[in-house]
Amino acid sequence: MRRVLVPSDIDPAGPALGGQLHLLQGRTMGTNWSVQFVGPATPDLIGWERGIQAQLDAVVAEMSTWEPGSNLSRFNRAAAGTWQVMPPACFDVLMQGLDVARRSGGACDPAAGALVNLWGFGPTRRHDEPGFQPPGTSDVQAARQRGGWQRLRVDAANSRVLQPGGVELDFSGIAKGFGVDQVAAYLSGRGVRDHLVEVGGELRGTGMKPDGQPWWVALETPPGTALDETVVALHGLSVATSGDYRRFFDWAGRRHSHTIDPRDGLPVRNGVASVTVLHRACMLADAWSTALTVLGPDEGLSLADREGLAAHMIVRDHEGRLFERWSGAFEDMMS
Repeated sequence: MRRVLVPSDIDPAGPALGGQLHLLQGRTMGTNWSVQFVGPATPDLIGWERGIQAQLDAVVAEMSTWEPGSNLSRFNRAAAGTWQVMPPACFDVLMQGLDVARRSGGACDPAAGALVNLWGFGPTRRHDEPGFQPPGTSDVQAARQRGGWQRLRVDAANSRVLQPGGVELDFSGIAKGFGVDQVAAYLSGRGVRDHLVEVGGELRGTGMKPDGQPWWVALETPPGTALDETVVALHGLSVATSGDYRRFFDWAGRRHSHTIDPRDGLPVRNGVASVTVLHRACMLADAWSTALTVLGPDEGLSLADREGLAAHMIVRDHEGRLFERWSGAFEDMMS
């Protein structure tokens, strides 16, 4: 059985008559990107590909913890008590991340980089390298004390942030979505109204295809899932999914997910297999999918209802069986 979701607001503009569908692809942020767009029969595809790649490269140059020269890496190395000026895009992502942190009670924390690295999901001392062992309780507590969004002080007027000492920013829960938004803005700004942008499984669709159909996308589910398929019309919408099957390691018979709960410093163990969030901004769909994963089925969906988020959750019971739950806004989109 197939479940269909449609947005509440439909753009009255019709398809681009006479346009053709084009596909571009590349690599960024350790994953793949792809763009489908409607344009003339013979566009400058090489020029468009370079322009898109430049947008994503700029995100990496500012926000990657894997790049020593990025603005994020420089902030993380900065001396205690120093103010660090951030470029506008990087500062905006931090502000959005801090807002989700406040609204979620710290379930999604852009200042939890020390914990991400400690559990082997950062650029060094990785879980898949020889000799890695999970951290002990004292190490986890020390990393929690060094980090945390509440330790940050922000001077919004001058786009600068105070490094209190030891705080490590990590935008891995929001940067891919921001990259999608940047590419979508780049295309729209150059007159390409109808497009579908994807970076590592996070997507944003605008307009429609030449045949008048929207950008139909199947929601991601854990491998081997026998649940009903859900497809959504990404018409002015973005979708992001957080899942414990994407990046993890097994230790002592237990799966350790890459999603860390900043509140206790441990990989999440609340039975959530995946969370998908639909939102107009892919950056916020990305951040909220992480926050709801950390909060778990009851607390997470309650928050989704308070925030008006269209959220779909797949949960494992004690016997490993999967079942679905969703928010009120998600149910309202079903047709």
